Amino acid sequence: MTNPLRIQQLMKLVDLTRLNDQDDAAAMQQWLEQDLAGAAVLPAAVCVYPQYLTQVKDFLQKNQYAIKLATVVNFPSGALPLSQVLDQIKAALMAGADEIDCVLPYQALLSGQTQLVREFLAAVRQATTGVCLKIIIESGELVTCQQISKATELVVGSGADFVKTSTGKVKVGVTEEAARIMLAVIAASERPVGFKASGGVRSVEFALKLVSLFEELTGEVATAQLMRLGASALLNDLSQQLDY
Repeated sequence: MTNPLRIQQLMKLVDLTRLNDQDDAAAMQQWLEQDLAGAAVLPAAVCVYPQYLTQVKDFLQKNQYAIKLATVVNFPSGALPLSQVLDQIKAALMAGADEIDCVLPYQALLSGQTQLVREFLAAVRQATTGVCLKIIIESGELVTCQQISKATELVVGSGADFVKTSTGKVKVGVTEEAARIMLAVIAASERPVGFKASGGVRSVEFALKLVSLFEELTGEVATAQLMRLGASALLNDLSQQLDY
């Protein structure tokens, strides 16, 4: 059985995520009451689509939950015009988002348009000044180790707060290999940069493996300031383990 303190550590790293295209306000409310209100330890953040930000913000305030509220932009394709992405960010911040998870234009990176990616990241960083910015590189769509490394380097260089693996909307989510490559770049950075693993973090065993990998390669203790686990069902599994 996993050490209860390690389980609690994991729970505090979770970005409890609900990005179901079939949802409506009633489904969102039910999820909040079941998965969030029933958690033994509160997660680091809740991540939802922009249209639910006001609803979730009200729920967090009503229940006095001191956790962050995150949303996604340029999601999931990473292919929206920059002007539209900036409009999404502005609207999300006005609706109460504390954190922005933005998809990198990874198709542009794959086609060699590195400068376009740099300019995109600079504009997004400027639009989120003072706000936690996580950039999703969609590692499962990047063909080579070099591309994963390059994407991570670009994100680190942009001043973003976190490099995030995946949207969870493509066939391949986070893998141990991709995490290792990304963490090696983060470890070599001259400033603190966080790592968020998402897309397929479904088991406690895999979550523990990712945390151990983070701590091994960066030399840092995994806290919500530097590591997150994007997951939908993981918090329930962790809560059940604490109950045993």
